[in-house]
Amino acid sequence: MARRRKQAKGEKLETNMSAMIDIVFQLLIFFMLTLKIVEPEGDFNINMPAQGQPTSSDEIPLPDIKVKLRANPDGTLAGLFFGSRNLGVGPGAFEQLNTEILKLIGRPGDPITKDMAVEIDADYDLHFSNVINAVGACTGRVDKRSGNIVKYIEKIKFKPPTSPTAAG
Repeated sequence: MARRRKQAKGEKLETNMSAMIDIVFQLLIFFMLTLKIVEPEGDFNINMPAQGQPTSSDEIPLPDIKVKLRANPDGTLAGLFFGSRNLGVGPGAFEQLNTEILKLIGRPGDPITKDMAVEIDADYDLHFSNVINAVGACTGRVDKRSGNIVKYIEKIKFKPPTSPTAAG
């Protein structure tokens, strides 16, 4: 059995870095090969309000469809309004909103729906999931038979929210 000799105070101990570099490259290759690219969750054509945006058009614009989302103090949905009509709360309200949008546009895919827009007015403290459910209900649905996406309205606008301190 070989004896280890004691290192002198002035000697440097050198380590072989080639094995560590090999491991790093192997890990890098492993992670690159096992990466799964996730598809985007949703591709919504959303137009945010701009400050002082000029509007000039020769065509008569269609009025925006108004959807209001009111919040309870804890951020939950207090009411979903289509125009001035209360559609209630919960998942049934978003299904009702989807049905009302379909009644309004007639047939999905009509050329007139390209010019239609939905304006969503959400309370400042409303949970984000309710806003996304409203956007999903306005933009379309998934056909149960074929699994295809049926698009209703692609233009979504948001009314600028006002904070409760500024409003009150």
